[in-house]
Amino acid sequence: MAWETGQQKLNREFKDINQLILDKEGYLEESEAKILLYKFLRENPSFACELFTGVKLFPFQHMAIKAMMDSDYFLGIWSRGMSKSFSTGIFALLDAILNQGVQIGILSKSFRQSKMIFKKIEDISKSPKATFFSQCITRVSKMNDEWIMEIGRSSIRALPLGDGEKLRGFRFQRMIVDELLLMPEKIYNEVIIPFLSVVENPTERQEVYDLETQMIEKGKMKEKERRRWPNNKIIGLSSASYKFEYLYKIYQQYEKLILNENKQDGAHRTIMHFSYDCAPQQLYDQNLISQSKATMSDSQFEREFGAVFTDDSSGYFKVSKMAACTISDGDGQCVEVIGNPKDEYILAFDPSWSESESSDDFAMLLIKINRDTKKGTIVHSYALSGANLKTHMKYLAYVLTHFNVVAIVGDYNGGVQFINSCNESEIFKKINIKLGLIEADLDKAQDYEKNLRKIKHQYNLSEKNIVFLRKPTSPWIRIANESLQASFDHKKIFFAGAAMNDDYHAQRKARIPIKDLKFLRNDPNEKGGAGARMIDFVEHQKDMMDLIKVQCALIQITTSLQGTQSFDLPPNLRKQKGADKARKDSYSALVLGNWAMNVFYDMEADDVGNIQTTFTPMFIS
Repeated sequence: MAWETGQQKLNREFKDINQLILDKEGYLEESEAKILLYKFLRENPSFACELFTGVKLFPFQHMAIKAMMDSDYFLGIWSRGMSKSFSTGIFALLDAILNQGVQIGILSKSFRQSKMIFKKIEDISKSPKATFFSQCITRVSKMNDEWIMEIGRSSIRALPLGDGEKLRGFRFQRMIVDELLLMPEKIYNEVIIPFLSVVENPTERQEVYDLETQMIEKGKMKEKERRRWPNNKIIGLSSASYKFEYLYKIYQQYEKLILNENKQDGAHRTIMHFSYDCAPQQLYDQNLISQSKATMSDSQFEREFGAVFTDDSSGYFKVSKMAACTISDGDGQCVEVIGNPKDEYILAFDPSWSESESSDDFAMLLIKINRDTKKGTIVHSYALSGANLKTHMKYLAYVLTHFNVVAIVGDYNGGVQFINSCNESEIFKKINIKLGLIEADLDKAQDYEKNLRKIKHQYNLSEKNIVFLRKPTSPWIRIANESLQASFDHKKIFFAGAAMNDDYHAQRKARIPIKDLKFLRNDPNEKGGAGARMIDFVEHQKDMMDLIKVQCALIQITTSLQGTQSFDLPPNLRKQKGADKARKDSYSALVLGNWAMNVFYDMEADDVGNIQTTFTPMFIS
């Protein structure tokens, strides 16, 4: 472990508590003893934590919580499984108790994740050993878009990230940002950072300042003896990221300011790197570490468990190129749970028939197309294992009735059976939709133009003759993957950003059959209210954009002795079993969707002649 304090000085209200206690002699008045105890508890989080909650902290947790207490900006780059949420929850409850009147906000990539920290605090309060802490809680309120715990005059609030305007209305003195890696740069700069400028108890501060000024003028105190008020705090926690992502930029800024001798802002910053080997052995299942080393790439293991920032991915599809094709949150096209009737969408699906949680996902995604630019944006995605056929059909029915889908493409293997089952089901008869298949033979480049005309003749949107089913032959797989690579290279396909502000509210208020939809394997709000589920559903779509990119980044290309190329997960990942195994079904759906988008644009061209770009072979870099 390395330790570098730089030129920083802690902004302490009082000197070292141990020295204060040593300096005391004789009998203490009760009021003085209470104040001394209060100061002792603030400076000793391990003792305070055990006193209030009965929880004994590990040494690394003590160090982290102490640093959170002392720092204005705290950045924790921690290994997966190192109790980030728990440790942050302990800090929040201690801070709320010991700094009465403080307002603490909890934000994360999703409201569901923010509530996890809140739940940690709530679970701690219910422990038989947490009597003192539970007595401090005066109110708990759980609304669809806000969870609040009041501790005396302090409060802890968990909020959804999407409502940026609502966030600006709060006056937090502490901002806890979990999974800082996934925090949009715009939100961090325009919403999070400005919180630091709103001080706690401004009226009281002014009154004290005026009194101190009078005393200084009368010679009764010196300027350096003015009271030092605590600054606001940002507590950011995350696993490590790629070096081209925004988190690394924040990390570099912190590091530079810690070491800069000429730093003028007076803020105290802390960076804490904790890899898995910093944790006590009791905290980690060593079998998990061994399994992760065996099943992850070296760079992935370094990021997830070693807390090390790494360069670009090593798979066929580069993370950096996909990042360049990702729309910034709040700056353009966002994810959608309901489409604009004037917009057009291509639906791609990769079916799975197993109801086992360890099976492949049944994957679908929607690409919003633009006929003018010949580009597309992924705006909606679905990936679920362990569900039955009816669940998948309900989801498809919802998509077809809430988006203007102009073409559907699916994997032929299982796709024929799925489409036929949908057409025969009461679900589709109720919405009066019967999907028709198009006979598409586009494998021979020399016959592409001719067969494209045949497809165009068969295509009929009003009759729902819009379904292409692709047989995944080896030549087509190569061509389709190269086409997707080209789409990333030339920015022809994009990943939608998260829904923010007005877009967020519009998506939340969309009238869809949310109670009938299953979109998470383990959904804590499955039987909850429609409002809470809609928040989860909208935020889930951003998670799905990330999932598609993660799966694409895992894909590796291999060539057999016969020259046949295959695109698949690395061998170690293909061997994984269980519900949380690595999958590639969303990637497969994207390959299908990108191919169908190109075919659709070719089909809709006024002049079908000289169209061979879709199938032009490309060299692999």
